[in-house]
Amino acid sequence: MEQFTIKNLYTLEETIAAPLFEGAVYPWELLPKIGGYITELGKTLPKEQFTEVKENVWIAKSAKVAPTAFINGPAIIDEDAEIRHCAFIRGNAIVGKGAVVGNSTELKNVILFNKVQVPHYNYVGDSILGFKSHMGAGSITSNVKSDKTLVVVKNGEERIETGLKKFGAMLGDQVEVGCNSVLNPGTVIGRNSNVYPTSMVRGCIPAGSIYKKQGEIAGKY
Repeated sequence: MEQFTIKNLYTLEETIAAPLFEGAVYPWELLPKIGGYITELGKTLPKEQFTEVKENVWIAKSAKVAPTAFINGPAIIDEDAEIRHCAFIRGNAIVGKGAVVGNSTELKNVILFNKVQVPHYNYVGDSILGFKSHMGAGSITSNVKSDKTLVVVKNGEERIETGLKKFGAMLGDQVEVGCNSVLNPGTVIGRNSNVYPTSMVRGCIPAGSIYKKQGEIAGKY
């Protein structure tokens, strides 16, 4: 599981949430802590750069937020981010610098690193998306198992019990997810990997891979 640790998935310099990752090994350890972290961090944000538009919702003055978007707190929208028409941010969300949250996209309990793009009809829940990762139109994270049991991260014969009922996906830096793909609960995708459109993804995908379908994963290099 070494390649699916925080240090091998993410460039921490590319998120305002970097202090939250300190002391953790795997990124899903942070999911229960996102809301509290936002509330505390928001109080310290410089007022010349951020405005608390309503209780526990801080938006950078350089961010672009469509008047039809809905943002529930706690949430932080970092500098130069773009929140488009009818985006729905349910709370416990950090949207990084230069990130795009598009039309009819829903976020809940997430960290989007800088320059992440979730631009069209995406659902991203209980997930962490690394620097410059991108989810194609209609692709979603499924964050609850159909039998409602706790999520287990599986990498071949290796298994990690997370103790979490809600756990979507962990995307490393510069991951590309094709249109209309579903990332099943507990999916972890290594840096610089690509997922084919209309894929059903489960388990751990190594860094630098092309995921074509279950059991068919090719190396990019």
